[in-house]
Amino acid sequence: MTSDSCPKSFTTANLGAQLIGAGLSFTGYSESMPSDGYTGCSSGTYMRKHNSWVDFSTVPAASNRTYASFPTDYSTLPTVAFVTPNMCSDMHDCSIGTGDNWLRSHLDGYAQWAKSHNSLLIVTFDEDNSLSLNHIHTSFIGQHVTPGTYPEKTTHYTVLRTIEDAYGLSALGGAASVSPITDVWS
Repeated sequence: MTSDSCPKSFTTANLGAQLIGAGLSFTGYSESMPSDGYTGCSSGTYMRKHNSWVDFSTVPAASNRTYASFPTDYSTLPTVAFVTPNMCSDMHDCSIGTGDNWLRSHLDGYAQWAKSHNSLLIVTFDEDNSLSLNHIHTSFIGQHVTPGTYPEKTTHYTVLRTIEDAYGLSALGGAASVSPITDVWS
């Protein structure tokens, strides 16, 4: 990727298509997206550039949902779900406090549930402040996670590889040349 231009369309392999192809489920939930299956580039504080699954023709439109449809009964979640806050809630256009409040009010319930239901919440940022040598915060919260700080470099590729390995999927692209995250598990 070299720009945030929109729209993009890819037919390459991706995590959503891998999961669906393996008989598992995948859904992306985007805050402020105007409707399920929406393919427009922007609408208010929703930006397609943060909703990557819509760019893959191999992921069905039914997997592209509004955040309003994120279940409150967490046992009904798909195998893998992506939640993407809007441009304010993700701290891109608003304060850190705004983002922290959004995360607490929208995902803390799931985080607490995950700790006792063999589930995993991964929170990761897509970019840094351009001053920190691309240090991107990532947290794992779940029943089998040992709380703490870990020294290894965590990247989007190591997170992808960890998810792929958890479901017996082949490693895609840059994930094929990295190791999965293993030292956080209890």
